[in-house]
Amino acid sequence: MAVRPSTPAPGDGLPGPSETGFIAIRDAVKSFGAVRALDGVSLGFAPGQIRCLAGENGCGKSTLIKVLSGVLRPDAGRITIDGVPYQRLRPLQAIRLGIQVIYQDFALFPNLSVAENLALPGLIEARRFQLRPAALRPAAEAALARLGVRLDPERRVGELSVAHQQLVAIARALRQQARLLILDEPTTALTHHEVQSLFATLRDLRCQGVSVLLVTHKTREVLAIADAITVMRNGRIVAQGSGADFDADALASALTGSEVGRTLPAPAPIPAPAAEPRLETGGLCSGAAVRDASLRLAPGEILGLAGLLGAGRTALASALFGLRRIDSGEVRIDGAPVAIEAPGDAIQAGLAYVPEDRLSEGLFLPRSIEHNLAVASLSARRPRRATLDRRGMRRLADDAVAAFGIRTPSVLPPVHTLSGGNQQKVLLARWLATDARVLILNRPTAGVDIGAREDIHARMRRLAAGGLSVLLISDELPELVALAHRVAVMHRGRIAGELAGDAVTEAALAAWLDRLA
Repeated sequence: MAVRPSTPAPGDGLPGPSETGFIAIRDAVKSFGAVRALDGVSLGFAPGQIRCLAGENGCGKSTLIKVLSGVLRPDAGRITIDGVPYQRLRPLQAIRLGIQVIYQDFALFPNLSVAENLALPGLIEARRFQLRPAALRPAAEAALARLGVRLDPERRVGELSVAHQQLVAIARALRQQARLLILDEPTTALTHHEVQSLFATLRDLRCQGVSVLLVTHKTREVLAIADAITVMRNGRIVAQGSGADFDADALASALTGSEVGRTLPAPAPIPAPAAEPRLETGGLCSGAAVRDASLRLAPGEILGLAGLLGAGRTALASALFGLRRIDSGEVRIDGAPVAIEAPGDAIQAGLAYVPEDRLSEGLFLPRSIEHNLAVASLSARRPRRATLDRRGMRRLADDAVAAFGIRTPSVLPPVHTLSGGNQQKVLLARWLATDARVLILNRPTAGVDIGAREDIHARMRRLAAGGLSVLLISDELPELVALAHRVAVMHRGRIAGELAGDAVTEAALAAWLDRLA
């Protein structure tokens, strides 16, 4: 299906229907130094509509959200709410006018109960600082019932799953009379089953007249939920229309400005099994999270690892890389047993690990791109008390930037200046410079745009074809189906079973995970 986008030039606005919403932003401009983050953006929101805002990292989505919610003041343009124009909004004013943003961290207090979290914004605004828990319960139950959620209002939020915490954040926004609910990458930490439940909730809110702006990188989710789609690139709206105007190929082309493959081809056959597997674990146990986990990974194989949140996948990866204590069991690399008590032991054994959260676990954000690329190689190879080979560091970093297509003018800026996709490439390049034999990837494409995801996928295929063994942890069923030769399913710390070859399908994986939910 071809896309029939509207592609307005700066200042042209949008076609009539987008101008009639109860909230509209028109001709918005916002610059940061020489970078124009918003370049004449106009967008309207109708009651009871789910609009998806898509675009690659750095396209202006976050800036648009911050302008709508009053966090940033636009350099030019205006916001109209119920026919009243505003040059800018302040955060509290935006909330009072019905605009609520739910970011990925939810901004909840984990040590407070569900009821207390729901009531707190109203209590603060009313300057009431004494809580009577019994009095909070009826209002909390009513707020949760509006979403069809059954939760104990007195339960601490920190004890809830990510999916339930997200619903608490939505219920809190609705208690504050939200009319436009902005969700920033809401499915990043959710399982397939939880995503479907969230979408059912959003559809119910649509029927109640709430407008939803869903910001996401995930093409399949956009096509599944959107009544309307807006695509941004380089600070401008480059395409938009109803959800029916787009298919996967058209949306990918609008996102990148070029033709992008819709799916990867099926994995190439792996080499004939070697006499010994590259990586083998037997009866691995690590605390309560990993219990009797056994798996085998051949040279040149991509083994997918699926499971529900809390199944033990990250704990298993952390144990293999020396970040968690291994209580019992055995790890073998190329048939030889290895003792892994710290990350240095894992690196020496030929393991590399790209963690789930690149910002808090993977990167040294204030340090340069060069230092982030070189750190693993230095720790693995540099003798104690040896001086740094700065020329070697620069050469390694320059080679990695060129080989991985990392978009940066040099290797000297702090790594936090890069987009999410380029940060992920830095992590991959860092560990591949250690001559690893086993690469453990924990949700490697979470939060990266479609172009970077395609690059990372292609890189994984080439690495496996060259003999590298890859353990791929992913919640994205299409990613597992497209990349993995086999998929093992983890449940309650154990490998519950696996699918291989033609049996690796989205339907089969989804059915298995739903049974475990």
